[in-house]
Amino acid sequence: MADETDHITTTIGNGADTAPQIALISQYVKDLSFENPNAPAVYQWQDQPQIDVQFNIGAERVADEVLEIALKIEVKAVAPQGTAFAVELLYAALFGMRNVPEDQVQPFMLAEAPRLIFPFARRVLADAIRDGGFPPLLLEPIDFGALYLQQAEQMEVTAGEPAGHA
Repeated sequence: MADETDHITTTIGNGADTAPQIALISQYVKDLSFENPNAPAVYQWQDQPQIDVQFNIGAERVADEVLEIALKIEVKAVAPQGTAFAVELLYAALFGMRNVPEDQVQPFMLAEAPRLIFPFARRVLADAIRDGGFPPLLLEPIDFGALYLQQAEQMEVTAGEPAGHA
């Protein structure tokens, strides 16, 4: 009786593991650029700059079961006197995916993966701006799921429209 153990074993007929699995392998700064073109005069400006933030999501299969998701964030601060600063960050992560249904891959790549890595990219961006001599810019959280659904709806509407008149 000493060699009895309590455990649960789940196997399919051939012993293969068929459960969907996704794992974060690594995350990293792929590219970071900070420009302060009007230093040192910019530190004397009294006007509050207008902040423009743009972002884009890229996804690429880098191996059979590995995807790279890249979040590109561009921030430009412009005052009446000129550009205060410009930052461009490309923050990426590798995700391992196994046994994920094909119809679930794109929603993961464009909604869930960016949601997971955004807080880290946000910190890198805030630190770069602070290290450039400006107050850190803390971006508001982005609802990548809602953006994905909005984009999917727009694609459906566009696909349903006639191509043109004959």
